[in-house]
Amino acid sequence: MFSSRSREIAPFVVMQLAQRASEFEAEGKTVVHFEVGEPDFQTAAPVVDAAKSAIDAGRTKYTTALGIPELRERISQYYLDLGVNVSANRIVVTSGASGGLTLLAALLLDPEDELLITDPGYPCNDVFARLVGACPKPLNVHEQNRFQPTLADFVDAWGGQTRAALLASPGNPTGTMLDQADLAAMNAHAKASDGALILDEIYQGLHHHPVAYPTGLAVADDLYILNSFSKYFGMTGWRLGWVVAPDEAVDPLTKLAQNLFISPNAPAQYAALATFEEPAMVIHEARREIFARRALLMADGLKELGFHIPVVPDGAFYLYVDISHTGMTSGDFCWRLMNEFQVAVTPGSDFGSHRADRYARFAYTRGEEAIELGLTRIASALEAWGIST
Repeated sequence: MFSSRSREIAPFVVMQLAQRASEFEAEGKTVVHFEVGEPDFQTAAPVVDAAKSAIDAGRTKYTTALGIPELRERISQYYLDLGVNVSANRIVVTSGASGGLTLLAALLLDPEDELLITDPGYPCNDVFARLVGACPKPLNVHEQNRFQPTLADFVDAWGGQTRAALLASPGNPTGTMLDQADLAAMNAHAKASDGALILDEIYQGLHHHPVAYPTGLAVADDLYILNSFSKYFGMTGWRLGWVVAPDEAVDPLTKLAQNLFISPNAPAQYAALATFEEPAMVIHEARREIFARRALLMADGLKELGFHIPVVPDGAFYLYVDISHTGMTSGDFCWRLMNEFQVAVTPGSDFGSHRADRYARFAYTRGEEAIELGLTRIASALEAWGIST
Protein backbone atom coordinates (compact mmCIF):
# COMPACT_ATOMS: atom_id res chain seq x y z
CA MET A 1 0.00 0.00 0.00
CA PHE A 2 2.79 2.42 0.87
CA SER A 3 6.03 3.08 -1.02
CA SER A 4 9.14 1.06 -0.37
CA ARG A 5 11.08 4.24 0.37
CA SER A 6 8.67 5.13 3.17
CA ARG A 7 9.21 1.70 4.70
CA GLU A 8 12.99 2.02 4.44
CA ILE A 9 13.15 5.18 6.52
CA ALA A 10 14.25 4.41 10.07
CA PRO A 11 12.57 6.24 12.96
CA PHE A 12 14.59 8.65 15.08
CA VAL A 13 15.36 7.19 18.48
CA VAL A 14 15.77 10.76 19.68
CA MET A 15 12.10 11.42 18.92
CA GLN A 16 11.12 8.33 20.88
CA LEU A 17 13.21 9.61 23.77
CA ALA A 18 11.58 13.03 23.43
CA GLN A 19 8.16 11.38 23.64
CA ARG A 20 9.22 9.56 26.80
CA ALA A 21 10.50 12.85 28.19
CA SER A 22 7.12 14.49 27.57
CA GLU A 23 5.43 11.67 29.48
CA PHE A 24 7.70 12.24 32.47
CA GLU A 25 7.09 15.98 32.28
CA ALA A 26 3.33 15.39 32.19
CA GLU A 27 3.80 13.60 35.52
CA GLY A 28 5.45 16.72 36.93
CA LYS A 29 9.04 15.43 36.71
CA THR A 30 11.95 17.52 35.50
CA VAL A 31 13.77 16.12 32.47
CA VAL A 32 17.24 17.38 31.55
CA HIS A 33 17.37 17.75 27.76
CA PHE A 34 20.74 17.00 26.21
CA GLU A 35 19.13 15.40 23.15
CA VAL A 36 17.67 18.37 21.31
CA GLY A 37 19.57 19.96 18.43
CA GLU A 38 17.81 23.28 18.92
CA PRO A 39 19.08 26.29 20.86
CA ASP A 40 17.13 27.18 23.98
CA PHE A 41 17.23 30.88 23.10
CA GLN A 42 14.25 32.60 21.53
CA THR A 43 14.70 34.20 18.12
CA ALA A 44 16.40 37.58 18.60
CA ALA A 45 13.90 40.38 19.27
CA PRO A 46 14.91 42.54 16.26
CA VAL A 47 14.12 39.61 13.97
CA VAL A 48 10.74 39.02 15.59
CA ASP A 49 9.94 42.74 15.33
CA ALA A 50 10.84 42.71 11.63
CA ALA A 51 8.48 39.80 11.06
CA LYS A 52 5.64 41.62 12.81
CA SER A 53 6.26 44.69 10.70
CA ALA A 54 6.25 42.60 7.53
CA ILE A 55 2.93 41.00 8.46
CA ASP A 56 1.41 44.37 9.36
CA ALA A 57 2.56 45.68 5.98
CA GLY A 58 0.83 42.80 4.19
CA ARG A 59 4.00 41.04 3.07
CA THR A 60 2.35 37.65 3.27
CA LYS A 61 1.97 36.79 -0.43
CA TYR A 62 4.02 34.43 -2.57
CA THR A 63 7.49 35.68 -3.38
CA THR A 64 9.68 34.63 -6.29
CA ALA A 65 10.79 31.02 -6.06
CA LEU A 66 14.41 31.99 -5.38
CA GLY A 67 13.52 34.37 -2.58
CA ILE A 68 13.10 38.12 -2.34
CA PRO A 69 15.91 40.04 -4.09
CA GLU A 70 16.67 42.05 -0.94
CA LEU A 71 17.47 38.89 1.04
CA ARG A 72 19.58 37.35 -1.72
CA GLU A 73 21.56 40.60 -1.89
CA ARG A 74 21.94 40.67 1.90
CA ILE A 75 23.24 37.10 1.98
CA SER A 76 25.70 38.08 -0.76
CA GLN A 77 26.87 40.96 1.46
CA TYR A 78 27.21 38.54 4.38
CA TYR A 79 29.70 36.50 2.36
CA LEU A 80 31.52 39.66 1.30
CA ASP A 81 31.90 40.52 4.98
CA LEU A 82 33.57 37.10 5.36
CA GLY A 83 35.98 37.98 2.57
CA VAL A 84 34.28 36.00 -0.22
CA ASN A 85 32.64 37.52 -3.31
CA VAL A 86 29.42 35.62 -4.12
CA SER A 87 26.94 37.04 -6.61
CA ALA A 88 23.37 37.30 -5.35
CA ASN A 89 22.32 35.53 -8.56
CA ARG A 90 23.90 32.32 -7.20
CA ILE A 91 21.91 32.40 -3.96
CA VAL A 92 18.69 30.40 -3.72
CA VAL A 93 16.58 31.03 -0.60
CA THR A 94 14.92 27.77 0.49
CA SER A 95 12.27 26.39 2.83
CA GLY A 96 14.83 25.50 5.47
CA ALA A 97 18.03 23.58 4.83
CA SER A 98 15.83 20.51 4.32
CA GLY A 99 14.17 22.27 1.40
CA GLY A 100 17.62 23.04 0.05
CA LEU A 101 18.69 19.41 0.29
CA THR A 102 15.51 18.33 -1.48
CA LEU A 103 16.31 20.69 -4.35
CA LEU A 104 19.96 19.57 -4.56
CA ALA A 105 19.04 15.88 -4.52
CA ALA A 106 16.53 16.46 -7.33
CA LEU A 107 19.08 18.52 -9.26
CA LEU A 108 22.13 16.27 -8.98
CA LEU A 109 20.92 12.68 -8.58
CA ASP A 110 19.19 10.26 -10.93
CA PRO A 111 17.81 6.86 -9.88
CA GLU A 112 20.61 4.43 -8.97
CA ASP A 113 23.17 7.22 -8.61
CA GLU A 114 25.19 7.21 -5.38
CA LEU A 115 25.42 10.00 -2.85
CA LEU A 116 28.38 9.74 -0.47
CA ILE A 117 27.42 10.60 3.12
CA THR A 118 29.50 10.31 6.26
CA ASP A 119 28.82 7.76 8.99
CA PRO A 120 28.29 9.16 11.57
CA GLY A 121 26.42 12.09 10.07
CA TYR A 122 23.09 13.86 9.99
CA PRO A 123 20.57 11.00 9.70
CA CYS A 124 18.17 12.63 7.23
CA ASN A 125 20.88 12.84 4.54
CA ASP A 126 20.13 9.22 3.71
CA VAL A 127 16.47 10.05 3.10
CA PHE A 128 17.06 12.88 0.62
CA ALA A 129 18.96 10.49 -1.64
CA ARG A 130 16.29 7.81 -1.40
CA LEU A 131 13.55 10.31 -2.14
CA VAL A 132 14.79 10.68 -5.73
CA GLY A 133 15.60 6.99 -6.16
CA ALA A 134 19.34 7.39 -5.56
CA CYS A 135 21.47 5.28 -3.23
CA PRO A 136 23.13 6.72 -0.14
CA LYS A 137 26.66 5.33 0.22
CA PRO A 138 28.14 5.53 3.73
CA LEU A 139 31.66 6.86 4.12
CA ASN A 140 32.93 5.77 7.52
CA VAL A 141 34.80 8.40 9.49
CA HIS A 142 36.97 7.77 12.54
CA GLU A 143 37.92 9.54 15.73
CA GLN A 144 41.63 9.52 14.81
CA ASN A 145 40.74 11.79 11.87
CA ARG A 146 38.38 13.93 13.96
CA PHE A 147 35.35 12.22 12.42
CA GLN A 148 36.01 13.80 9.02
CA PRO A 149 37.01 11.91 5.87
CA THR A 150 40.57 12.14 4.64
CA LEU A 151 41.25 12.68 0.96
CA ALA A 152 42.25 9.02 0.64
CA ASP A 153 38.95 7.95 2.26
CA PHE A 154 37.03 10.17 -0.13
CA VAL A 155 38.79 8.99 -3.28
CA ASP A 156 38.47 5.32 -2.27
CA ALA A 157 34.75 5.69 -1.61
CA TRP A 158 33.98 7.55 -4.84
CA GLY A 159 32.86 4.90 -7.31
CA GLY A 160 31.57 4.62 -10.84
CA GLN A 161 27.99 5.37 -9.79
CA THR A 162 28.87 8.23 -7.44
CA ARG A 163 27.47 11.55 -8.60
CA ALA A 164 27.74 13.68 -5.48
CA ALA A 165 29.07 13.80 -1.93
CA LEU A 166 27.48 15.54 1.03
CA LEU A 167 29.90 16.59 3.74
CA ALA A 168 29.42 18.91 6.72
CA SER A 169 31.72 21.46 8.33
CA PRO A 170 31.08 21.84 11.25
CA GLY A 171 29.36 18.48 11.31
CA ASN A 172 26.54 16.91 13.26
CA PRO A 173 27.00 15.00 15.62
CA THR A 174 30.69 15.81 16.14
CA GLY A 175 31.07 19.56 15.65
CA THR A 176 34.32 19.15 13.71
CA MET A 177 35.42 20.89 10.52
CA LEU A 178 37.00 19.52 7.37
CA ASP A 179 40.68 20.20 6.76
CA GLN A 180 41.02 23.08 4.32
CA ALA A 181 43.41 21.35 1.93
CA ASP A 182 41.35 18.15 1.99
CA LEU A 183 38.18 20.09 1.19
CA ALA A 184 39.80 21.71 -1.85
CA ALA A 185 41.18 18.38 -3.08
CA MET A 186 37.88 16.56 -2.53
CA ASN A 187 36.01 19.18 -4.52
CA ALA A 188 38.56 18.91 -7.32
CA HIS A 189 38.18 15.12 -7.38
CA ALA A 190 34.38 15.38 -7.50
CA LYS A 191 34.54 17.85 -10.40
CA ALA A 192 37.08 15.75 -12.27
CA SER A 193 34.75 12.76 -11.84
CA ASP A 194 31.84 14.71 -13.38
CA GLY A 195 30.24 14.99 -9.96
CA ALA A 196 29.55 17.58 -7.28
CA LEU A 197 30.44 18.28 -3.68
CA ILE A 198 27.74 19.66 -1.38
CA LEU A 199 29.03 21.26 1.82
CA ASP A 200 26.56 21.52 4.69
CA GLU A 201 27.40 24.70 6.61
CA ILE A 202 24.26 25.06 8.69
CA TYR A 203 26.40 25.48 11.84
CA GLN A 204 28.61 28.07 10.16
CA GLY A 205 29.21 30.98 12.53
CA LEU A 206 28.86 28.83 15.65
CA HIS A 207 32.63 28.49 16.04
CA HIS A 208 34.18 28.10 19.47
CA HIS A 209 37.61 29.43 18.44
CA PRO A 210 39.22 30.94 15.34
CA VAL A 211 38.91 28.57 12.38
CA ALA A 212 40.99 28.05 9.25
CA TYR A 213 38.29 29.25 6.84
CA PRO A 214 35.03 31.14 7.43
CA THR A 215 33.13 29.27 4.69
CA GLY A 216 33.91 26.56 2.15
CA LEU A 217 33.48 29.19 -0.57
CA ALA A 218 36.79 30.66 0.60
CA VAL A 219 38.36 27.30 -0.29
CA ALA A 220 36.56 26.47 -3.56
CA ASP A 221 34.18 28.77 -5.41
CA ASP A 222 32.29 26.03 -7.28
CA LEU A 223 31.02 24.09 -4.26
CA TYR A 224 27.33 23.69 -3.58
CA ILE A 225 26.82 25.33 -0.19
CA LEU A 226 23.89 24.52 2.07
CA ASN A 227 23.11 26.91 4.91
CA SER A 228 20.27 27.77 7.26
CA PHE A 229 18.89 30.52 9.45
CA SER A 230 18.13 27.95 12.15
CA LYS A 231 21.35 27.54 14.13
CA TYR A 232 23.61 30.62 14.38
CA PHE A 233 20.70 32.93 13.58
CA GLY A 234 18.30 31.14 15.94
CA MET A 235 15.32 30.87 13.55
CA THR A 236 14.56 27.14 13.81
CA GLY A 237 10.80 27.21 13.47
CA TRP A 238 10.79 29.83 10.73
CA ARG A 239 11.97 27.20 8.20
CA LEU A 240 14.33 29.29 6.12
CA GLY A 241 17.67 28.46 4.57
CA TRP A 242 19.69 29.02 1.45
CA VAL A 243 21.83 27.33 -1.18
CA VAL A 244 24.80 28.82 -3.01
CA ALA A 245 25.11 27.14 -6.41
CA PRO A 246 27.33 27.52 -9.47
CA ASP A 247 25.87 29.89 -12.09
CA GLU A 248 24.87 27.09 -14.46
CA ALA A 249 22.79 25.38 -11.74
CA VAL A 250 20.54 28.36 -10.92
CA ASP A 251 18.06 27.97 -13.80
CA PRO A 252 17.32 24.27 -13.17
CA LEU A 253 17.12 24.95 -9.42
CA THR A 254 14.61 27.70 -10.18
CA LYS A 255 12.36 25.29 -12.07
CA LEU A 256 12.54 22.77 -9.26
CA ALA A 257 11.83 25.38 -6.58
CA GLN A 258 8.85 26.74 -8.53
CA ASN A 259 7.30 23.31 -8.80
CA LEU A 260 8.18 21.83 -5.42
CA PHE A 261 7.82 24.80 -3.06
CA ILE A 262 6.36 27.79 -4.97
CA SER A 263 8.34 30.11 -2.69
CA PRO A 264 9.92 30.28 0.76
CA ASN A 265 7.97 31.65 3.73
CA ALA A 266 7.38 35.33 2.97
CA PRO A 267 7.30 36.88 6.49
CA ALA A 268 10.33 34.79 7.47
CA GLN A 269 12.30 36.23 4.56
CA TYR A 270 11.59 39.80 5.62
CA ALA A 271 12.44 38.89 9.20
CA ALA A 272 15.73 37.38 8.03
CA LEU A 273 16.81 40.72 6.63
CA ALA A 274 17.02 41.99 10.20
CA THR A 275 19.11 39.05 11.40
CA PHE A 276 22.17 40.44 9.57
CA GLU A 277 21.86 43.91 11.07
CA GLU A 278 24.02 44.98 14.01
CA PRO A 279 21.39 44.77 16.81
CA ALA A 280 20.68 41.13 15.96
CA MET A 281 24.30 40.24 15.18
CA VAL A 282 25.37 41.45 18.63
CA ILE A 283 22.87 38.98 20.10
CA HIS A 284 24.02 36.13 17.85
CA GLU A 285 27.67 36.69 18.75
CA ALA A 286 26.89 36.81 22.49
CA ARG A 287 25.07 33.50 22.16
CA ARG A 288 27.96 31.98 20.23
CA GLU A 289 30.23 32.78 23.16
CA ILE A 290 27.71 31.23 25.57
CA PHE A 291 27.74 27.99 23.57
CA ALA A 292 31.54 27.94 23.72
CA ARG A 293 31.40 28.22 27.53
CA ARG A 294 28.75 25.52 27.74
CA ALA A 295 30.93 23.22 25.64
CA LEU A 296 33.77 23.51 28.13
CA LEU A 297 31.49 23.05 31.13
CA MET A 298 29.87 19.91 29.75
CA ALA A 299 33.12 18.44 28.41
CA ASP A 300 34.96 18.97 31.70
CA GLY A 301 32.08 17.49 33.67
CA LEU A 302 31.78 14.38 31.51
CA LYS A 303 35.53 13.79 31.59
CA GLU A 304 35.48 13.93 35.39
CA LEU A 305 32.87 11.17 35.27
CA GLY A 306 35.16 8.94 33.21
CA PHE A 307 33.76 9.58 29.74
CA HIS A 308 36.13 9.88 26.79
CA ILE A 309 35.55 12.75 24.37
CA PRO A 310 37.61 11.90 21.28
CA VAL A 311 37.54 15.35 19.69
CA VAL A 312 36.98 18.88 20.89
CA PRO A 313 34.31 20.38 18.64
CA ASP A 314 35.24 23.31 16.40
CA GLY A 315 31.66 24.54 16.52
CA ALA A 316 27.95 23.67 16.55
CA PHE A 317 26.60 22.61 19.96
CA TYR A 318 27.33 18.91 20.33
CA LEU A 319 29.79 16.58 22.01
CA TYR A 320 30.19 13.10 20.52
CA VAL A 321 31.07 11.08 23.57
CA ASP A 322 32.54 7.59 23.98
CA ILE A 323 30.36 5.84 26.58
CA SER A 324 31.96 2.39 26.25
CA HIS A 325 33.41 2.46 29.79
CA THR A 326 29.84 1.94 31.05
CA GLY A 327 29.81 -1.55 29.54
CA MET A 328 26.49 -0.78 27.82
CA THR A 329 25.54 -0.16 24.24
CA SER A 330 24.71 3.44 23.46
CA GLY A 331 21.03 2.60 23.11
CA ASP A 332 20.86 0.85 26.48
CA PHE A 333 22.80 3.67 28.13
CA CYS A 334 20.50 6.38 26.76
CA TRP A 335 17.27 4.56 27.57
CA ARG A 336 18.37 3.71 31.11
CA LEU A 337 19.52 7.28 31.68
CA MET A 338 16.11 8.51 30.55
CA ASN A 339 13.93 5.99 32.33
CA GLU A 340 15.83 5.87 35.60
CA PHE A 341 17.26 9.41 35.93
CA GLN A 342 15.33 11.56 33.42
CA VAL A 343 18.34 12.73 31.41
CA ALA A 344 17.82 12.71 27.64
CA VAL A 345 20.85 11.92 25.45
CA THR A 346 20.88 10.77 21.81
CA PRO A 347 22.41 7.36 21.00
CA GLY A 348 24.99 7.01 18.24
CA SER A 349 22.63 4.76 16.28
CA ASP A 350 20.67 7.85 15.22
CA PHE A 351 23.68 9.03 13.21
CA GLY A 352 24.68 5.83 11.42
CA SER A 353 25.96 2.37 12.14
CA HIS A 354 29.76 2.73 12.20
CA ARG A 355 30.75 1.97 15.82
CA ALA A 356 27.45 3.58 16.77
CA ASP A 357 27.02 1.49 19.93
CA ARG A 358 30.12 3.15 21.38
CA TYR A 359 29.00 6.79 21.17
CA ALA A 360 26.25 9.14 22.31
CA ARG A 361 25.62 12.76 21.35
CA PHE A 362 25.26 15.30 24.15
CA ALA A 363 23.78 18.65 23.06
CA TYR A 364 24.69 21.69 25.12
CA THR A 365 21.60 23.56 24.02
CA ARG A 366 20.44 24.19 27.58
CA GLY A 367 21.76 26.60 30.19
CA GLU A 368 24.54 26.05 32.70
CA GLU A 369 22.13 25.23 35.51
CA ALA A 370 20.59 22.43 33.42
CA ILE A 371 24.05 21.15 32.46
CA GLU A 372 25.09 21.01 36.12
CA LEU A 373 21.87 19.20 37.05
CA GLY A 374 22.35 16.72 34.21
CA LEU A 375 25.93 16.00 35.24
CA THR A 376 24.82 15.45 38.84
CA ARG A 377 22.17 12.97 37.71
CA ILE A 378 24.62 11.15 35.44
CA ALA A 379 27.04 10.84 38.37
CA SER A 380 24.20 9.33 40.42
CA ALA A 381 23.41 6.94 37.58
CA LEU A 382 26.99 5.72 37.32
CA GLU A 383 27.13 5.20 41.07
CA ALA A 384 23.83 3.31 41.07
CA TRP A 385 25.05 1.11 38.21
CA GLY A 386 28.37 0.40 39.94
CA ILE A 387 30.48 2.15 37.28
CA SER A 388 33.64 3.80 38.58
CA THR A 389 34.40 7.38 37.60
